[in-house]
Amino acid sequence: MKIGTDDYQIWHEPENSTVWFRGFLRLDGMAEYQPVMELLLDAAAQASTLTLNLRELEFLNSSGISMLSMFVVKVREQGDLQLILQGSEQVLWQTKSLKNLQRLMPSLTLEFA
Repeated sequence: MKIGTDDYQIWHEPENSTVWFRGFLRLDGMAEYQPVMELLLDAAAQASTLTLNLRELEFLNSSGISMLSMFVVKVREQGDLQLILQGSEQVLWQTKSLKNLQRLMPSLTLEFA
């Protein structure tokens, strides 16, 4: 499954259990992020380990960060999925926000490049 516009792309590669994010993601409110949440939940249902590669996601607004937080909480409540978030030290929002997600789910693995 793939979601996107000229500004951003999100797609799931089931063969390597990775969801890729690229571009500038700034949707208006949680309702507009619902397709992204559905993609993430569907990907999580298909794997025992799921990687979210955010390294090429240059911008994510507060609604997007809230959506990611809700996803992490759902995964934590499920209890049987290993979640890996890959970020870039070059993208400012990621260094702070991804560490905050780890507070929500201490077993979450963060990988920065």
